[in-house]
Amino acid sequence: MFIEQPPALYRALFPGAIWRIPAEEKCVYLTFDDGPIPQITPWVLDTLDRYGIKATFFCVGDNVRKYPDIYRMILDRGHRTGNHTYNHVQGIRLLTPHYIDNVEKASAYIRSDLFRPPHGHMRLPQVWRLRKCYRIIMWDVVPRDYSPHMTPNGVFNAVKKYTRNGSFIVFHDSLKAEKNMKEALPRSIEWLQEEGYHFKTP
Repeated sequence: MFIEQPPALYRALFPGAIWRIPAEEKCVYLTFDDGPIPQITPWVLDTLDRYGIKATFFCVGDNVRKYPDIYRMILDRGHRTGNHTYNHVQGIRLLTPHYIDNVEKASAYIRSDLFRPPHGHMRLPQVWRLRKCYRIIMWDVVPRDYSPHMTPNGVFNAVKKYTRNGSFIVFHDSLKAEKNMKEALPRSIEWLQEEGYHFKTP
């Protein structure tokens, strides 16, 4: 559960970060990390179109540099984007000035006021610096579609078990997640719709 739905103690390490936004009507925030890439992201966009929902894509700056047409496709289809650093770097592995430089380098390609740290890891000074310029969007449910130890059914069951009103749910438009995500994502969307959830973007 620590990974799939971080406990209150872990959330307290990131003051000012957003993990969940409950609303009067049942809602969820569907998000995708680590893209865009041509092998996966267009499929995700087509799937979202099929269900008529909008999502938020936290993009790696270097991927946006390499695949600007895919990034433009995300925006043209009405989805939101956020900064996920330039090289998918973990804040705890870099000194704060170097981490901020990496985020700002990504910002040259990703014009957004949203930021999500890769792996959810940051030093407290990095949180303080980044929240001056960004809304730091974390997550309430991460079903680990990227894990080789998970199955599509396991990913789907994690969505069912942990999702609640206002959850930010994280999938990944990445090669590591492709097998699990391509089966679990449509099933998850259909289940969420059947349960009466509306899909929102922050």
